[in-house]
Amino acid sequence: MKKDIDFGTVESIAVAVARTVDTTAEQPAWSVYLLNYNNFPVENVLVASKGYGLVDGEEVKTSVLRHMFEHVEAKSFVQVEPIDPAIFHINNEYWVSYYIGRQIYDKRFVFVPDSIVEDNLIEISLLQLEGVLHS
Repeated sequence: MKKDIDFGTVESIAVAVARTVDTTAEQPAWSVYLLNYNNFPVENVLVASKGYGLVDGEEVKTSVLRHMFEHVEAKSFVQVEPIDPAIFHINNEYWVSYYIGRQIYDKRFVFVPDSIVEDNLIEISLLQLEGVLHS
């Protein structure tokens, strides 16, 4: 059972929503990234993403998407998925599970409604992009 599993404390793993500015496109492209700041790789990474919240008093939910990455190198990142700015006004959740050796780690990262805005953008050096970082 889940209560019997010893999940380690997640450290040096982050999720970012970052934009890529293309001068030929009308709008910037936004993507979700998983960043591994550790000095060692992580294995068998599963990222489950979903959106949920209230819009005009009505509950909305997006589909649940699951992404698997066999290996994420040390001090590197992987692109999880593109994201549409039209859903920045609801909760965007990324549940990340991975292994280091035989130890499993698990953490939920939630970008709350309207947290992905211009005022919250920072330079994310590992990506060399501007975005919102959740760690």
